Amino acid sequence: MSLEKSTAARSTVMGMSPAREVWSIAWPTVLTMTSYTVMQFVDALMVGQVSPLAVAAQGGGGIWSFVPIAVGMGLLTVVNTFVSQNLGAGKPEEGAQYGWAAIWLSLVFWVSILLPFALILPFVFPLTHNRATIENFDALVRMETGYAQILLGGAALLLIGRGLHHYFFGLHRPKVVTVAALLGNTTNILVNYAFIFGSAGVSITIGESTYVMPGVPGIPALGVYGAAIGTVVGTFVEALIPGLVFLFPLNREFRTRSAWRPRWKPIRDLIRVGWPAALQYGNELVCWAAFMTILVGHFGENHITAGWATLRFMHLSFMPAVGFSVAATSLVGKYIGARQPDVAVHRTRVALKLAVSYMSVCAIIMFVFRRPLIGLFVGGDVTPEQAADIIDIGASLMICAAFFQTIDALGIIYTGALRGAGDTVFPSAVTAVYSWLFIIGGGYALIELRPEWESVGPWIGAAVFIIVFGLTMAWRFESGSWRKIRLLDDEDENGRTQRDAARHAPISSGPPAECSEGSIRDIAEDVADVLAKRK
Repeated sequence: MSLEKSTAARSTVMGMSPAREVWSIAWPTVLTMTSYTVMQFVDALMVGQVSPLAVAAQGGGGIWSFVPIAVGMGLLTVVNTFVSQNLGAGKPEEGAQYGWAAIWLSLVFWVSILLPFALILPFVFPLTHNRATIENFDALVRMETGYAQILLGGAALLLIGRGLHHYFFGLHRPKVVTVAALLGNTTNILVNYAFIFGSAGVSITIGESTYVMPGVPGIPALGVYGAAIGTVVGTFVEALIPGLVFLFPLNREFRTRSAWRPRWKPIRDLIRVGWPAALQYGNELVCWAAFMTILVGHFGENHITAGWATLRFMHLSFMPAVGFSVAATSLVGKYIGARQPDVAVHRTRVALKLAVSYMSVCAIIMFVFRRPLIGLFVGGDVTPEQAADIIDIGASLMICAAFFQTIDALGIIYTGALRGAGDTVFPSAVTAVYSWLFIIGGGYALIELRPEWESVGPWIGAAVFIIVFGLTMAWRFESGSWRKIRLLDDEDENGRTQRDAARHAPISSGPPAECSEGSIRDIAEDVADVLAKRK
């Protein structure tokens, strides 16, 4: 590393407190990463005013459509890694090729995987439910299929948008994506309202009061299908804004438009490093989809509806933590690119503290207010007896979910940090083994051994998965094995690739090694480089 680059990297650290640096990257990322989740949450709240069955259909259709989408999104997460490492290495203009690679990969994936999957969904959904336990089986399958097919039809926009989002995350300019997320969600809410309720409007009961909201003249009430349309339009807005910034303002700085032609090297890089994350995302989504529709669905419509309501609140808890995880990916990538792995360790621990604090607060809220929170999703065409049953079931599930929220932050943050270092295979392998062992295997075993626990049994299996996974990821990162990974070919004139990264930051989140002996060693090496070149 040159003396200029090393000094620049250190000045970034010394000019801003660690917590402030993490927060400056994290807060826009948190808002952005919760965007699609908020869209799905709003969809569920609105269709909950139609009927509990619509909530179940929106949940099932959403998660099964997201299984192949998650595979594509897993490939695109490492755009952040390559862009941030090039930024840390002083070569930010090299990141543009990875933004374009994400766009081309998204289009190919949409045509070759997502559209064919949409065509076979009418044959998939009947296999995911037990007709004997679901009274409105045909209606549920029909709504799930239509909702999922609309989402998959517009999924190219979602993938392209996410690829560009990770480009801006890696470039440490997440505010562009934050603006896009806020406008996308606003658009989603407006289009949702218009197409879910149509010209008839909606009646909402809060306590003893009923409020009638007017409809939009000339638009039919499409129910759950209208929610899917709103999501697609919202994701279009989310992709459009970063796309315009990428093509025009950034072109003046980094010549982004010059890299538009498909190039095999960046595409190969994304596939080479991203395939484990892609399999991890896809595998985990398959397990959760089977968990919600088959295992929980084994106990009937009310358990499905209560389960989806609980999962929506879980999403609001862990998706902001995923935002902190993406920030950790970006910061770890940057500091590894700048040859400061100890700073990367320290920033990871700062992100972990923030995520643990947030998810702990969410756990308390989910436990204390579990009944009124579940009640938000119970409305429309429902009897008082059915409403009470859904709330009772959901309250029990919320206790399970609240129990593991804090430790879930471990798995989320440490996985993001490992991804920033290029360590993607181990988390993916662990996810594959643990998810099938605990979510599916454990959930099924508890259904057979403790049927009186009903859907709480599978949820206990899911809780064990999250706890064990979080502890395993913590061990993996703190063991330091990721320090041996090299992603960038940045060999200097003396034949040195990257410095020995064997030194470790202290276990506490106190000052990292770069502020003391690590910093002195870096300066000494840089001075030696300069003197050697002058001789």
